[in-house]
Amino acid sequence: MLSVILYGLRVSLSVSIFATLAAMAIGVVVGIYAAWAGGRTDSILMRIVDFQLSFPSILVALMLMAALGRGLDKIVIALIIVQWAYYARTVRGTALSEARKEYIDAARGLGLPSWRIIFGHLLPNCIPPLIVISTVQVANTIVLESSLSFLGVGVPITQPSLGLLIANGYDYMLSGQYWMSMYPGVALLAIVASINMVGDRLRDTLNPRLQR
Repeated sequence: MLSVILYGLRVSLSVSIFATLAAMAIGVVVGIYAAWAGGRTDSILMRIVDFQLSFPSILVALMLMAALGRGLDKIVIALIIVQWAYYARTVRGTALSEARKEYIDAARGLGLPSWRIIFGHLLPNCIPPLIVISTVQVANTIVLESSLSFLGVGVPITQPSLGLLIANGYDYMLSGQYWMSMYPGVALLAIVASINMVGDRLRDTLNPRLQR
């Protein structure tokens, strides 16, 4: 049983971390571009972000899985689409704040090209909040992926995740074999709580207002 739980935990972590990194890359590009371009481009991109964030993540993911079908690659795509807007919103807000500071004005005054200012000065200062939100989003993605797998629209049965293991033992909860669902559930609870604790610690460490 332990080996099965560890395998399910590895599948959930692998899917969630890969989807989080890919979504972060997309969100960073969109957020930085929106903040730097400004004007109508910023408005249009942020309205798209607002539109997506107005829907519950589980609802968007279910709609995507219904359209894409079941499969490991399909659920990764669905998780990426669900997550990217969070990073775009966060990076855009941070980039707008940093773009008003003197070191950006100095870089512009030196005649540096836009790409060098963005990647050499603006983006590095957007990394601290990205680290925090990505850590928290990994935990949220694990929960979302497990929920989809529990509902039967997530990973295939050949690569069971924690959600699928919980679903497989659900019918035996009242037959004395409750451990079939309880142990994967405890593992899911433990990994999510651990990641959230790490995220809270990183937030306190990287927040200059909390440093003395």
